[in-house]
Amino acid sequence: MDWSNADVIHTYTRDQALEDEVLINVTNLAKETGVCLPVAVTAKLWHEYIVPSEADEAQGQDTNGRLWDVLYLFAISARRTNGSMLRYDVGFLVNGQHQVVRLKALIGPGDNWEPVITIMLSNED
Repeated sequence: MDWSNADVIHTYTRDQALEDEVLINVTNLAKETGVCLPVAVTAKLWHEYIVPSEADEAQGQDTNGRLWDVLYLFAISARRTNGSMLRYDVGFLVNGQHQVVRLKALIGPGDNWEPVITIMLSNED
């Protein structure tokens, strides 16, 4: 089937996803890890793992430290791959238990076809 003349019914831009907080912009901290492209994480990753529970905060966990781990481990993994997608593991303290979580990072075009990075849980699209 030739889709070249198909009408677009709806588009949802990255900027809209950031505005709606479906994606969380983490570019500023990513720059500190040596990543020079815009970076966002999914809301699911953010709320389920990056933002610690009160119990985990009592154990010394904080959002910036967890986000640093996600971004720093991404930066290390990205230096060892040439593809537009990579998977890597990050350890989190979740309700007092150590848990290793597989993450997926995609490098793709932003709203203006510029390269951007999105980090998510491995089962997200």
